Amino acid sequence: MIPMVNLKAQYAEIKDEVERGLAETIENCSFILGPNVQAFEKEAADYLGVKHAIGVGSGTDALHLALIAEGIGAGDEVITTAFTFIATAEAIKYVGATPIFVDIDPRTYNISPEAIEAAITPKTKAIMPVHLFGQPADMTEIVQLCEQYNLKLIEDACQSFGARINDKQSGAIGHAGGYSFFPSKNLGAFGDGGLVVTNSDETAAKIKQLRNHGSDVRYYHDVIGYNSRLDEMQAVILRAKLKRIDQYNKARRHVAHLYSELMADLPLITPYEDGLGEHVYHQYVLLSDRRDDILKALQDKQIGCAIYYPVPLHQQNVFKEECAGLSLPVTEAVSRTCFALPICPFLEDATIRDIVGIIRGVLTA
Repeated sequence: MIPMVNLKAQYAEIKDEVERGLAETIENCSFILGPNVQAFEKEAADYLGVKHAIGVGSGTDALHLALIAEGIGAGDEVITTAFTFIATAEAIKYVGATPIFVDIDPRTYNISPEAIEAAITPKTKAIMPVHLFGQPADMTEIVQLCEQYNLKLIEDACQSFGARINDKQSGAIGHAGGYSFFPSKNLGAFGDGGLVVTNSDETAAKIKQLRNHGSDVRYYHDVIGYNSRLDEMQAVILRAKLKRIDQYNKARRHVAHLYSELMADLPLITPYEDGLGEHVYHQYVLLSDRRDDILKALQDKQIGCAIYYPVPLHQQNVFKEECAGLSLPVTEAVSRTCFALPICPFLEDATIRDIVGIIRGVLTA
C-alpha cells in the first residue's frame, strides 16, 4: 500500500529526538504553554521573518482568532475563494462576517485578483487568500488591492508553510497569517495545532489573550476568550520538524517535478507553477476528464489518491441558500476533474514511476 503521505518514514527519521523531548516534557510536568511552545514560537517567528508567532489549537483557530484580533465581525464581508477546505469560510462565519466567494485562476487554482476587485463593496473589510496546495497566491496584486481599498489582509497559509514569495514567507505578508499543523501538512504535528503570525504588537497581544480564555494574568479575564493553546508535546514534535522543513519542501518539489516530467505527454493537466513564489506542494493536484477511471485504477493497486475538492464551498449544503445563483465557472470546472496523487518527502523515484505507469495504462489503453 502507498499512502498519500508516509508519516511513518518521517517519524523514523526524527524518532530519537522526538522521544527524548517528549520524555523530558513528561518528567518536567510542564504541559501548557511550557518551554517548548515558547521555544517553537520564537524559532517559527525567526524562520518566517515575523515579530510574533503565537501557537494555537488548530489552523481553523488560527484564522478565527486572527479575524477577531483584526476587528472583523458582524456585518462585515470577507472576500475569499470557494476552492479550499471549509475551515477558511468557517472562520469567517465564526466572527459573524459573511464570506464572499470569488473565482480562481484556471492555472494555479488560487484566488483571482481580478475577481477580488470586482467583488469589493462598502461592506468589504478583509481579503483572505489561500495559498492553495502550497503555491503562493498573487500577493503583489492582492496587497495593492488591500492598500487601495483600506482592507485587512489575513492569509490562509495552512497548506503552505515554507513557501516563499519575493523573499518573504507565505503567511507573513499580510496583517496576520494562519498556519495548520494537521499531521499531513508540510510541517505537521502528531495531532491538531496551529500558528498565528503578525508583525503587529497589538494583534499579537490580542491573540495571546484570546487563546487563553481572554486572560493576560491568571484568573483575571478581560474578554471572552477561547481555549486554543498549542500543546507542549506537539511543540516538541514541531521543533524537530521545523529544523528540517526546507529539506522536506525541497524533496516534495523533487517528487512533484518528476511526476510532471513523466506525465508531460499524457492527456491531463499537471500542476502549474506561476513563478511568483515557490510552490512547496502540500498536495500534487492534476486535472483529467477521466478522473474516475484513474482513481479506480490507483485504488485497485492500493495507491493513495484523493479529490481536493469535490464540491466547492458555494455549492456545499451549508452555503447553498446564501450562495443561491452564484456561478463560479472556473472553480466548478476544476472541481469536476481534479484529483491528487501521493506526495511526501520520502516517496521514492521508483514508486513515482510505478504510479505514473498505472495512470499511463488508463489513458493510453
